[in-house]
Amino acid sequence: MRSQEQLLDATSPPPARHRWYRGLMAQVVIAMVLGIAVGFAFPGFAADLKILGDLFLALIKAGVAPLVFFTVVMGIASAGDLKKASRIGFLALIYFEAVSTLALLLGLAAANLFGVGKGAGALAPGAEAAQAPSADQGEHGVTAFLRDIVPDNFVGAFSSGQLLQVVVVAVLFGIGVLSLKPRMQDRINAGLEVVSEAFFGFVNVVMKLAPIGAFGAIAYSVGTSGSKMLLALTELVLEYWLVVAVFVFGVLGLVCLLAGFSVWRILRYVRVEMTLVLGTASSEAALPGLLKKLTRVGCSKQTVGLVVPTGYAFNLDGTSLYMSICTLFVANAYGIPMGIPEQLGLLLIMLLTSKGAATVSGGTFVVFASTVAATGNLPVEGAAVLFGVYRFMSMATAFCNTFGNVVATFVLAKWCKEMDVDTVRRALADPAAFLAQPEPDDAPAAPRTASRPDGVALSEPAPTSPTTGK
Repeated sequence: MRSQEQLLDATSPPPARHRWYRGLMAQVVIAMVLGIAVGFAFPGFAADLKILGDLFLALIKAGVAPLVFFTVVMGIASAGDLKKASRIGFLALIYFEAVSTLALLLGLAAANLFGVGKGAGALAPGAEAAQAPSADQGEHGVTAFLRDIVPDNFVGAFSSGQLLQVVVVAVLFGIGVLSLKPRMQDRINAGLEVVSEAFFGFVNVVMKLAPIGAFGAIAYSVGTSGSKMLLALTELVLEYWLVVAVFVFGVLGLVCLLAGFSVWRILRYVRVEMTLVLGTASSEAALPGLLKKLTRVGCSKQTVGLVVPTGYAFNLDGTSLYMSICTLFVANAYGIPMGIPEQLGLLLIMLLTSKGAATVSGGTFVVFASTVAATGNLPVEGAAVLFGVYRFMSMATAFCNTFGNVVATFVLAKWCKEMDVDTVRRALADPAAFLAQPEPDDAPAAPRTASRPDGVALSEPAPTSPTTGK
């Protein structure tokens, strides 16, 4: 006869098992592998799958601008005073300029060390020139940059597709909120938070489609240009990925170490978002998730709200690496000498043109082509040679850009004392267990208690709904 414990075990439901393939990261990785296989096996069919990646990114972009606006406004408003918000923003800009300059210098040093493009003299722009984005799509001088950061109207900032305009409008709006009376500030902040949560819900629904978008984007990339251009420019692609790895784990790793963090643990905490960036080659795909995760990990809302959106326009480390390496590739491929004085001048040009690259139509490649044109002695058509492998390089570029902003948020939150250090350590030590816990806002509220005159505590009944009475 079985014991009572055995009978209870037989009748109790089996514990729920977490199946690995249900996770978003695993689904995106599987989709990427399938996309590569389809791209090589059926290149014609794979070319038609581009629409899947385009639709997914379009849905993501539909929610990015409002999320950035609400996050920046609430970040400034939650600072409590303009002086505090200004201090965080000022330190962020100093950090962005310092790290971006390091990225440009590393890219130039690596390009000279590897001699990129010296063996590609036989390469010449061909049919790819018609497909490559033109440098004329955008003017990137100082005057044009200053003019483009201010929208024509409030709604135009959201419809232009330029994230920097949204940041400018949000900063001014947030300063306006700080100038109001405290009671009015609380009412506005409460309303903004509700609407922000609604947009996060919208993005969460869209994120369910991430594997489909990653599958279409990868299949199209491999099917249209992967096999052809990888054979011709494999060396450049591999060297570029190596330099990105050195920057992420070397430069950013050192920055993390100085701030008291482990770059590996930070990367593990945001691994789902970074996998999505690799699959879509878009930094914007990870922005909604990062805004929520970085706040939950213990970084203050005002730091996340100011650093992350601003970093998407000013802290583009991957773009800086791409521009410096690929510009020297074009120079070497066409036999144009670039000595130390010429490269220093190129560095100054790239410090200006790299700002706001993520908000320009065509992204990093358009800004790169504009930089080549701005040098005055490099052929713009040489950029078309690199367009065939741009997709493979853009995955590393987007990864470096995004992770650079993640590190910047941790570092600046620590420096500005806008961080719950105990929560950060607990989250980074075991990200899976930390993220599995319910968020503080989701936890059931404890019943309030009242006391009688004799001191005996009474449980206060839960409030009833005016419509249902429940």
